[in-house]
Amino acid sequence: MAKSDIYQEQTLGVIVAVSPEYLSDHSDPEDGRHVWAYHVRIENRGNQAVQLLYRHWRIADGRGVTHEVVGDGVVGDQPILEPGESYTYSSGTPLATATGFMSGRFHMIAADGTRFDAEVPAFSLDGPDRPPSVH
Repeated sequence: MAKSDIYQEQTLGVIVAVSPEYLSDHSDPEDGRHVWAYHVRIENRGNQAVQLLYRHWRIADGRGVTHEVVGDGVVGDQPILEPGESYTYSSGTPLATATGFMSGRFHMIAADGTRFDAEVPAFSLDGPDRPPSVH
């Protein structure tokens, strides 16, 4: 397993940090299967509670084949974060190529009813033999 850099972005006091990790023990490059885990930390540095309602991911492989994942919450949860709290989770994605990238957003609602998208920075999915880069 090879861990990569941490990619981070802040939107209206919500910080999203992502660290991708190539899972060589779940990958089979000869069969065109490359698997990554991605570890996400969402931190509320704002002055009111926020809730994550749904996620929207864009995933692209090294050939430019993309697919989108949209759904309620993350890993079956719609966490509420009070000011100063954070929430972490891990998930994963397979690709047919040894490189790719992901980006996305978390649709949030603040305690005062304001809705906004906390942006997830684009992050690189590069196999162990590839130099890290965002495509």
